[in-house]
Amino acid sequence: MIVDVVIPAYNEEQSVGLVVKDILGQRVRNVVVVNNNSRDQTAQVAANAGAIVLNQSIQGYGAACLMGIEHINGLNIPPDVVLFMDADHSDFAEEIPQVLKPILDGNFDLVIGSRALGNREKGSMTMPQIFGNWLATTLIRLIYRYRFTDLGPFRAILRTKLNELGMVDQNYGWTVEMQIKALKKKLRCTEVPVNYRQRIGVSKVSGTVKGTILAGHKILTTIFKYSL
Repeated sequence: MIVDVVIPAYNEEQSVGLVVKDILGQRVRNVVVVNNNSRDQTAQVAANAGAIVLNQSIQGYGAACLMGIEHINGLNIPPDVVLFMDADHSDFAEEIPQVLKPILDGNFDLVIGSRALGNREKGSMTMPQIFGNWLATTLIRLIYRYRFTDLGPFRAILRTKLNELGMVDQNYGWTVEMQIKALKKKLRCTEVPVNYRQRIGVSKVSGTVKGTILAGHKILTTIFKYSL
């Protein structure tokens, strides 16, 4: 199976090169970095490391992911699997094989890398993040009758199944939208433990009070919106 990676990136010049180089040492074809209005050298660093770089002028994590998907869908030979990771070096690229394995074995359509099931470096997740993940996954279990433990960004999905989901969220609701729509479409979902380390640089979401509040509100409203 062909695997392409999509990485949304906003002001990640310190880390994105390390991430791209680590990923290209794994079982993947292309690494697509979507530069999301960065004010630093993110795009140049990513390109120098070997990534395909796209520039998304619409601000938002989901907007960047949507552009990455549009790009790989337009390739002469599209990938079989799309893998998503963050650009901040908090995920371990050497764990890509274990995230891909359930799909490559033919048993699942969507795999979430769960930080809750793996080992988290001290300080890698804030208390609001930990609580928010617990609250969101608890609501999903109560409403949709499926037990996720994380809304982590490190995930893989069959491209054809991803396209069936009709993803639309352009910012903080992206990850939870994918998981809820996967359940509603009856995709075969699973989680695997992944480790998590402190990111390089400051988080644009959990690193600010405003970002934390906006992300939490969007995630909760997305959960309830698709339950109607």
